[in-house]
Amino acid sequence: MSVPHPYWLRDNCPCADCRDPRGGQKLFQIGDLPDDLAAAEAVEDAAGLTVLWSDGHRSHYPAGWDAPTGPDERTEHAKRLWEAADFARGLPEADWAGYLADPEERIAVLAAVRRCGFALLRGVPVEEGRVLAVARSFGYVRETNYGELFDVRVEPDPANLAFTGAAIAPHTDNPYRDPVPTLQLLHCLRNDAEGGDSGLVDGFRAAALLRDEDPAAFALLTRTPVPFRYRDRGAELSAERPLIGLDPRGAIREVRFNNRSTGTLRGLAPAELDAFYAAYRRFAAITLRPELRLDFRLAPGDCLLFDNTRLLHARTAFAGGEGGGTGHRHLQGCYADLDALSSTLAVLRRNTTALDELEALFEGEGAGEYLGEAVTMAAHMLQAAALARAAGAPPALVAAALLHDIGHFRGSGLELMAGTDNRHGATAAARLAPYFPPAVTEPVRLHVDAKRYLCATEPGYAARLSPASVHTLALQGGPMPPAEAAAFAAHPHHADAVAVRRWDEAAKDPAAETPSFAEFRPLLLELMR
Repeated sequence: MSVPHPYWLRDNCPCADCRDPRGGQKLFQIGDLPDDLAAAEAVEDAAGLTVLWSDGHRSHYPAGWDAPTGPDERTEHAKRLWEAADFARGLPEADWAGYLADPEERIAVLAAVRRCGFALLRGVPVEEGRVLAVARSFGYVRETNYGELFDVRVEPDPANLAFTGAAIAPHTDNPYRDPVPTLQLLHCLRNDAEGGDSGLVDGFRAAALLRDEDPAAFALLTRTPVPFRYRDRGAELSAERPLIGLDPRGAIREVRFNNRSTGTLRGLAPAELDAFYAAYRRFAAITLRPELRLDFRLAPGDCLLFDNTRLLHARTAFAGGEGGGTGHRHLQGCYADLDALSSTLAVLRRNTTALDELEALFEGEGAGEYLGEAVTMAAHMLQAAALARAAGAPPALVAAALLHDIGHFRGSGLELMAGTDNRHGATAAARLAPYFPPAVTEPVRLHVDAKRYLCATEPGYAARLSPASVHTLALQGGPMPPAEAAAFAAHPHHADAVAVRRWDEAAKDPAAETPSFAEFRPLLLELMR
C-alpha cells in the first residue's frame, strides 16, 4: 500500500526510540533522517498502520492517531461568542469550596473561562491575598510593575485611573505589554459604595460584528499597528499591535482595546488616518452597545476570572473611600496566563477520561473470573483497596492496592493461567505511569516480587496461598533465592509492595462487603499527576 508523505509520517513516529515516553519529546533531529527515506513495506489493519522504512526502522501508528485536531483554542472558532442576554439564566459560576473539592466542578469553571471567556467563583474567603491562591489553583501568578498583587480601590495619588472612583469604559488591561497578561482575576473584598458595578463585553463578538457590518474597517484594524504606552515613576512600557489580532488563517485571536493607553500613530498619511479613525470609532461604538454589555455586581467573596485577550471589562462610577461618600469598594487582583489554565484543564480532562476507562474495565471485564478464585477480578481489587483503607494506609497505597492487578485486564490473565508469565505487575505499572507517581506504580510493579519474597523469607506464608496463587508462583519464578531477596529488601518501595501483597492475598472473600470503584475516584484524581 502507499503511505502518506514519508518525512511527515516518519517525523511523527510514536515509538520509544523516536520519542521520550515520559513527555513525548522527539529524540532525533529532522536532519538525521536519510535523504532517500521511503517505506519499504506498509501494512494497515484494524490496529493501525505498521511501516518498515528503507533505513530499517519500524514504526507503528495506532488506528486514529492522525485524526484532525480541533481549531486553535485561542481563536473565535473554539469560543462561544455571546451577548448579555445569553446569560439571562445566570452566569457561569461555582462555589469555591466545591471547585477545590470536586475535579468535575473545576473542569466546568476552567472550561467556561476558555469557552465563554469568564467564570465567577463565589465564597472565596474574604482575606487579603486570597486571589493569589485562586490563580495558583490552576496556574501561576504573572507579576508585573503593579506587583504580584494589586489593589483596585480609590487611592490618594493614583498611578492609574483604575485606582479612582471614575467610570471605566470597556477595555483590556496592559495592552502596552508584549506579551500581554492573558488572564485577569479580581477578588471582591468590600463593595458597599454607591455604584461600582462590573461589566464585561465579549471583544470577539464585537470584532465579529464589525467584520459583518464593515469588512473594510475590520481589515484595517487587523493590519494597522497601534502604539500603546504606559509610564509612571518606575515603569516605561510600550507595544505596537493591531486592535484586532488574527491567526495565520484569518480567525480572530486577540483584541487589544484600551483608549486610555493608546499612543500617537505616526507615519500615516491624512487619508490613512481618516480611514483608521473611522474604523476605530466604529469598533468603539460597537463595544458600547448596551446589548453586548453584561453588567453585574461583585459581592465580598466573589472572584472573577476572565480572558484579558478577549473580554473587555468595565465598571460604573462609584462614590466612596478617598473619593467621598460613605461606602468603599475594594478589589484585589492579579494576572495569570491562559496557557497554564488550558494545561490544567487538559490534565483534568485527561485524568477523568483515564478514570472513566478504568471504571469501565472494572465494570466490564472486571466482572469476569479472577484466575480461578472465588471472587471476580474487580471484587478482588476493590476488596484489596478496602483492606488498605481500613488499615489507615496513605492514599497512594490505597490506590496501589486498588489497581495492582489491572495488568490482567484485556485477556492477559488467561495467559498466566495457561502457563505463561504475563508480567502483569510491570504491565500495570506501565499503564499507570502516565497518570500516577511512583508511590502508586512501584508497589504495583513489585507486588508479584513481594509474593516471591514473602514465600522465601516468612515461614508459613507459602502455605497460606490460595491454589491459584500457588500455581502462578511457579510460573513467576518461585520463592526468591537469598541474593535476590536481599536486593528486593533494599528497594525503597519494598515495604509498600509487601503491604499490597498481603492485602492481595486477603482480598478473595466472596462474602466480604465490596465497595464500588466510584468510592475511590476522588482519591485517585487527587493522586494523578
